[in-house]
Amino acid sequence: MTANSPPSRPQRGRPRMPRSYGISKTTSGTLGWDWAVERLEGARTYWICTTRPDGRPHVMPVWAVWLDGAVYFATGRTTRKARNLVADPRIAVHLESGDEVGILEGIAREASDDAELTELLERYQQKYGVEPPLRDPATTVYRLAPEVAFGWREKDFPTSATRWLFEREPRPEE
Repeated sequence: MTANSPPSRPQRGRPRMPRSYGISKTTSGTLGWDWAVERLEGARTYWICTTRPDGRPHVMPVWAVWLDGAVYFATGRTTRKARNLVADPRIAVHLESGDEVGILEGIAREASDDAELTELLERYQQKYGVEPPLRDPATTVYRLAPEVAFGWREKDFPTSATRWLFEREPRPEE
């Protein structure tokens, strides 16, 4: 899988939760990946969860775009989240809703391909009505193609509780 190619269709299953949550062992009632993509495309705010070098969590809201099977967001190179990702690229992203939950986990990679950034700039302008400084040397653009994702609807939890597993991209150390 390349930076510009969407991931293969994820494998759908159930999240691992305590038995007392009542999660079924079957996939009956789970959500389709299209449900998650619709929310990823439509979200305005995405919560970025990183880890400080001393192990403490760091969470910040950002604007982002879902493009070609990945979440893209920009941040200043000297921000806490950017420095955290340089030290440890593992990341979790949570959409703004607690009623229709969407969570992605994986490795954040710097996005620098010109065609990729051009498409991202266009989508970002369409979505937010502003032009982000994606090509500013003081800005880093990150791409998260999920390794695992979770979703559920509060109104029919635990029936809708779903986990999607993706084909993993090679990690930076591999």
